[in-house]
Amino acid sequence: MEKEYLPRIADELLKQRLSASGAVLIEGPKWCGKTRTAKEMSRSQLYMQDPDKRVSYLKAADTKPSLLLKGDTPKLLDEWQMAPVLWDAVRYEVDMRGLPGQFILTGSAVPKDDETFHTGTGRISRLKMRTMSLFESNESNGTVSLKDLFDGKTDIDSFSELTIEEIAFAITRGGWPISIGEERQIALRHAIDYVEAIIHTDVSRVDNISRNPTRVRVLLRSLARNISTLASIPTIRNDIAMGDDESLSDKTVGEYLNALDRIFVTENIPAWNPALRSKTAVRTSCKRQFTDPSIATAIMRLTPERLLEDFEYFGFLFESLCDRDMRIYAQANDGEVYHYRDKSGLEADAVIVLADGRWAAVEVKLGSKEIEEAAKHLLMLKEKVNTKKMKEPSFLMILTGTEIAYQRQDGVFVVPIGCLKD
Repeated sequence: MEKEYLPRIADELLKQRLSASGAVLIEGPKWCGKTRTAKEMSRSQLYMQDPDKRVSYLKAADTKPSLLLKGDTPKLLDEWQMAPVLWDAVRYEVDMRGLPGQFILTGSAVPKDDETFHTGTGRISRLKMRTMSLFESNESNGTVSLKDLFDGKTDIDSFSELTIEEIAFAITRGGWPISIGEERQIALRHAIDYVEAIIHTDVSRVDNISRNPTRVRVLLRSLARNISTLASIPTIRNDIAMGDDESLSDKTVGEYLNALDRIFVTENIPAWNPALRSKTAVRTSCKRQFTDPSIATAIMRLTPERLLEDFEYFGFLFESLCDRDMRIYAQANDGEVYHYRDKSGLEADAVIVLADGRWAAVEVKLGSKEIEEAAKHLLMLKEKVNTKKMKEPSFLMILTGTEIAYQRQDGVFVVPIGCLKD
């Protein structure tokens, strides 16, 4: 029996894209729920990985791909990248039909650039899907809305019942739909199985280049150790060398990292480069993140109990959890998430920037002891930004693992992750 479908924030985004484009491509990591979400919205389906039909589907794609596009619309083409010619077939068919909402394509890997002939611009809209946020898994009560904060609604007096222990479990379990609502042991096992599939199969299958599983494992462990940091490729290479007898070049490490990007295992946070009042050098390095924090705990074999024994590392993983959720919520508001750090050391863990130019700076703090310092940093950043060239920040927020949501006297919001939604 199929599990009950839990509504996703991406549902409404997909509906909007289908009403405006002939086809929508949903991209994201395996097991994040792309196929199930697309199935809920589609009227016919083609599953390229169906073992009983895969060979015949691939033969049809080689001879007459239009045969695979027949059916009620929207038609789901799941794991389309197994036959990259389907991209151009869809683009052509969309042109011929001249109607919106014809196809939904889903894929957990990005094909090589030379495997599709046209970008699909104007015909195929892209939608990135991630694992479930705490609001989608019903662990955040959603009493504080990101949209409301951007719209100037400041009444956020609310309370989160999410405990530190529950946050530790949410991190190690991850936002994989298959894990939500499962017994603890089963839920934690899914993230481990996902990581093992990456190591032994997925990272090589993406471009049919064999990669050493031992190297992939030590690379993932290094990324886990450096999660939520600005670690450079040389830093990662040196870290890997400590656990691998063979030396790796920066180029090789970069190639492995690119493969992980293409299967949506990693999703780094780019740097924000605002207009500043004075000339201050801004760091341009990306912040290292997995698409889900459970990838880090799975490769390190950390349980919630072990995580609670190391609050320093817990803090980095909590930041990863918050980054994931903020990205999901920002996307629903036509926004992106960045990070900020300048030469003076001033930083903001996240800067949410909407397409219309509105922005907000966020510091992430697991506990309450660092709230005062975090507020000071946010106010300093606000003063540094040249508001003659950019808008004033819509709000400043400290995202926490604490219980109470409120607005400080200096205007900074303190919001528990267990209260936030899109």
